Amino acid sequence: MLTQFDKELLNLLQTKLPIEPRPFAAVAKVLNVDETTVIERLVWLKSHGYIRRFGAFFDSGCLGFTSTLAAAKVRPEHMAEVAQAVNAYSGVTHNYERDGEYNLWFTLLTPGPTEQERILADIGNLPGVQGLISLPAIEKYKVSVEFSL
Repeated sequence: MLTQFDKELLNLLQTKLPIEPRPFAAVAKVLNVDETTVIERLVWLKSHGYIRRFGAFFDSGCLGFTSTLAAAKVRPEHMAEVAQAVNAYSGVTHNYERDGEYNLWFTLLTPGPTEQERILADIGNLPGVQGLISLPAIEKYKVSVEFSL
């Protein structure tokens, strides 16, 4: 269960993590604790599933990357193994099982279209995958999401 400190820490980290050599020391100062406490608590939160990913967001297109939202039609008895195979690709940032004909949705970020096509073809050929569609963004919108705890 999240403590009040955990909630304050997570609220702060979502939008106010400073860019400096020791960002967790700066966060610790704001929270009136030491840097070790912040780091240890983050390790605990990650190991217990409260934090899935910790990293920066960047404009991938400006850096030459290609991204797409993909949807796969996966036989239910193969869902776990397909999801695990999809998650093994470093460019997969989100992967969710959904209701409907196309029941596994994921985002894929690659250094270019050739790599994207190769990975999507590999995933499309996995046992249990009956179809795969790629839905690249035509227009991008930046939505800032902050979860207040």
